[in-house]
Amino acid sequence: MRVLGIDPGSRITGFGVVQVLRNGTLSYVASGCVRIPKDSLAARLKTIYDGVSEIIRTYQPTVLAIEKVFMAVNADSALKLGQARGAAILAGVNHSLPISEYTALQIKRAAVGKGHAAKSQVQHMVKALLGLPASPQADAADALACAICHVHYDTGHARLATRRTRGRGLRRLK
Repeated sequence: MRVLGIDPGSRITGFGVVQVLRNGTLSYVASGCVRIPKDSLAARLKTIYDGVSEIIRTYQPTVLAIEKVFMAVNADSALKLGQARGAAILAGVNHSLPISEYTALQIKRAAVGKGHAAKSQVQHMVKALLGLPASPQADAADALACAICHVHYDTGHARLATRRTRGRGLRRLK
């Protein structure tokens, strides 16, 4: 499985790609940011769409994981973030990728172990989990954390399904 994690933003959209190896360990593939120029909203959304599409063509992920919109104090900011998310999701859908969505709390909990971790903690743990020589840029680290979150949820659900089919899962009470 190769996971493309996206941290959507209307000014900077982070991306991170991780590969799950046969032995179940994570391997870093790539990360970075799509920087969106100050332009009209339509042009900015096209930049996000084109950037994510290019990342998909280059790294050939099998799934796209993206952070869900949180409720912001400023409604206009939340709306712009939602539109940026939509552009990234559309790029994934147009490349026939399954889309998984996670909250910021789920992502931080999967990467750091607590849902209210600081950005520096996310950067540090992503560096440690992927064996990187340096901490990635904050938006790229958030995107890598999103990809790591998907791997944890996916493998957890796979283990649970395997346990149930082997008869070691939940039992019915009589």
